[in-house]
Amino acid sequence: MQKVFGDYIEEFPPELDSLEMIFSPTAHSIRKRWSNNRLSAQFIADYCSTFLPVDDDNPDGDRRIKESKGSITYIANELLENAMKFNDRESKFKVKFCIYFIEDIELENGSVTVVLFVTNTVNPQGIDKFQAFLTQLLASDPEELYVTQVEKSLEEDSEASGLGFLTMINDYSAKLGWKFEPLSTEPQIHTVTTMAQLTV
Repeated sequence: MQKVFGDYIEEFPPELDSLEMIFSPTAHSIRKRWSNNRLSAQFIADYCSTFLPVDDDNPDGDRRIKESKGSITYIANELLENAMKFNDRESKFKVKFCIYFIEDIELENGSVTVVLFVTNTVNPQGIDKFQAFLTQLLASDPEELYVTQVEKSLEEDSEASGLGFLTMINDYSAKLGWKFEPLSTEPQIHTVTTMAQLTV
């Protein structure tokens, strides 16, 4: 059964600019994939910066581009690393990364909302635990939950996670959403799409 958590955009107008990338998470070792994730995130940030409506005569333009690229690089890298790390390797499902750009004339300085999202499979045995954490995340104060998760991560045999999501919210003011879907395959595959909206 399909489930949605947080701020999730179901459909985008077809006229919006977008980019889609496909990754095979089992094609390389996880160590090599980590390096590729960082390079991919930097490419995504460079690509996104070309869509920023920056006035060449504005001295703040370079600073805005640099800050935006830093934010996008971090978020894209986090999304890719999580997708690769938690993808159900038995499914042979390719990880899909997408970007959309939403211009909002009501925002100051001609800001653009960059929507980054990644779809990967998730082990059916881990879905309930992941969804329980998302419910907690969405109901909690993100700064307090961050401190709690850091403290838990210091405990021996801790499986505390979610620090990347909390950093996106606390440090980058990203709006996050998730969509869980079972695919009509045999055996059944479950996917999760994690979405981050960032205004730059």
